[in-house]
Amino acid sequence: MLSRQFVREHPDVVREGLALRGTDDVDVDEILAVDEEWRELKSRGDDLRHERNQISSRIGELKQAGDDEAAETAIERSQELKSELEAIEHRADELETRLEALLLAVPNVPQETVPPGEDELDNEERSRTGFETLRDLPEEVVPHYDLGEELEILDFERGVTVSGGGFYFLKGDGARLEHALIQFMRDIHREQGYTELFPPIPVSSESMTGTGQLPKFTEDAYRVGGHNDEPYDENDLWLCPTAEVPVTNMYADDTLLADDLPLKHQAYTPNFRREAGEHGTETRGIVRVHQFNKVELVNFVEPENSDERLDALVDEAAEVLHRLDLPHRVTLQCGGDLTFASARTHDIEVWAPADDMANGPDVGGRWLEVSSASNFEAFQARRIGLRYRPERHESAEYLHTLNASGVALPRVMVAVLEYYQNPDGTVTVPEALRPYMGGQEHITGHDPVGESAVGAGRKD
Repeated sequence: MLSRQFVREHPDVVREGLALRGTDDVDVDEILAVDEEWRELKSRGDDLRHERNQISSRIGELKQAGDDEAAETAIERSQELKSELEAIEHRADELETRLEALLLAVPNVPQETVPPGEDELDNEERSRTGFETLRDLPEEVVPHYDLGEELEILDFERGVTVSGGGFYFLKGDGARLEHALIQFMRDIHREQGYTELFPPIPVSSESMTGTGQLPKFTEDAYRVGGHNDEPYDENDLWLCPTAEVPVTNMYADDTLLADDLPLKHQAYTPNFRREAGEHGTETRGIVRVHQFNKVELVNFVEPENSDERLDALVDEAAEVLHRLDLPHRVTLQCGGDLTFASARTHDIEVWAPADDMANGPDVGGRWLEVSSASNFEAFQARRIGLRYRPERHESAEYLHTLNASGVALPRVMVAVLEYYQNPDGTVTVPEALRPYMGGQEHITGHDPVGESAVGAGRKD
């Protein structure tokens, strides 16, 4: 979160950041007004306490001197001060609660390098990789959702039967491919110096608030018990929407040393979000689903190193796509697409050639975001109380946090199925993944199962 002092001293900077984001649901004037009243009450309270302390000392002197009338007057004034002070403290506490709630709803201030724009279509492309040596593709690339069902490695219907829309089964080589991709990513990031974690999957409301998921994105989260529109407290649990939440919060209210930094953690988790199924054609297939796997990269660094670390983080995440030989690009998010907690974000987008989307490359297909690498600066650290000491004898300061997906499934699965498919309907396993699939070179499919399979290709 932004500090109240920052908002107080730089209200125009905050307003400009909100305008760049296209955010109109934050009232900076209300924050300033609440803060001003709170400070006035705190100052008035200090004055009253000082006066009361003086009177308390004076009462003893007056009684000792035998001036009972003056002592009684002083006692009456002390009682008046006590009542007035209690009223002021009560109002100050109300304002403090209100101010904290208002500040929690303020997004981070974008860096100066963030370009203007309304949505992902206005993001700036920074690099494009892999289009110089495209593999030979079928004349008509079959979309992953059709190909997956033809190969019997994706089962949407039974996913709906078990869990509802937005869930699916991976079967046979589909499941093997998913596990292979996860292990492949973990090994790459271990090479890059990441310490591996396996965090808790349920996370508290306090942890969700710490990284910025609450209260902003309450509707998108999976709450454990209760309904999302009901009040929650700091101990209520939610299914992990991203490993960023537990990994960042593992150091909540902690103080690290400069010698500890940079800290680089990776964590594989399943992730749960309700946002799936809201974007037209992407309701088909596994591009937008309620449960998905992801390897997350989380960094903790000194403030002066965070921008340089962000650039390195982009390269570390993109290394997965480099080794898979999947065409991809890197973009810089515009203000309107910037995430709530981020000061600057680079998207890594893989190319899926089956669907001819308006925002695709010149050769057709479409871009699928598989990683958003973000510098949150001190925004999350302030929310969770995470500091570091530049030197052991120096005052503690807020450090900077960063994260990126390294990278997100199942969109990489989509790209593999579409980019590596062959004219005969099989899929070539990317060479880098073959050691993780026992040397298997092709996915050729499986026989269907059940009565509904009779007459649909099953040999009985």
